[in-house]
Amino acid sequence: MRPMQESIKIMYFANGSEEPFVEIVTVKQQKRRPSVCSSADSESEDLLPVLVDHSQILKEHHLEQLMNHIPARTQGYPWKLVYSTAEHGTSLRTLYRQMAEIDRPVLMVIKDSDNQVFGAFSSDPFKVSSYCYGTGETFLYSFSPEFQIFRWSGENSYFVRGFLDSLQMGGGGGPFGLWLDADLYRGSSYSCDTFCNRPLSLHHDFTIQDLEVWTFI
Repeated sequence: MRPMQESIKIMYFANGSEEPFVEIVTVKQQKRRPSVCSSADSESEDLLPVLVDHSQILKEHHLEQLMNHIPARTQGYPWKLVYSTAEHGTSLRTLYRQMAEIDRPVLMVIKDSDNQVFGAFSSDPFKVSSYCYGTGETFLYSFSPEFQIFRWSGENSYFVRGFLDSLQMGGGGGPFGLWLDADLYRGSSYSCDTFCNRPLSLHHDFTIQDLEVWTFI
């Protein structure tokens, strides 16, 4: 899913020269979108991903940071909203149900009651499972207060595990890197061996204001 590239040969003559100079220019063919907030003439906004649906959480600066850190196979593709508390209500069961037919990576975005934004990228859609799933592409991230990304440490493979009453990400003999309850109302975040992360929110325990899950189409 890496954006395609093509090479263009440009020939031109320098002043006083009878032989042409040849320059090879690589052009990246990438899907582009207008800015979330400003005019369509800026170079930076051309690089933002296409959001097929409206986001209650994501702003332009969130998109700029996240798009540079998601795996190459997901870059250059539109983002589609799979689940949101604003649209589907606050239920972990509904979140799982919305992803039942998806076989692509997903990006979770959380806004808590302190207006802090953080979340996780999962190589696999969230589901109920009797075992941990996911790959080393999975990571946690936070904008609280500045953007940080926490990738797989290699210590263990406790990437994601889904229960009917909770969703867990990261672990290793202690608290989870990210934990959400069945009502998607309360959550917690602690340092864990899987990602060697710091807590994603300002407080270990937080209240969810909005939650969205996006995939790449």
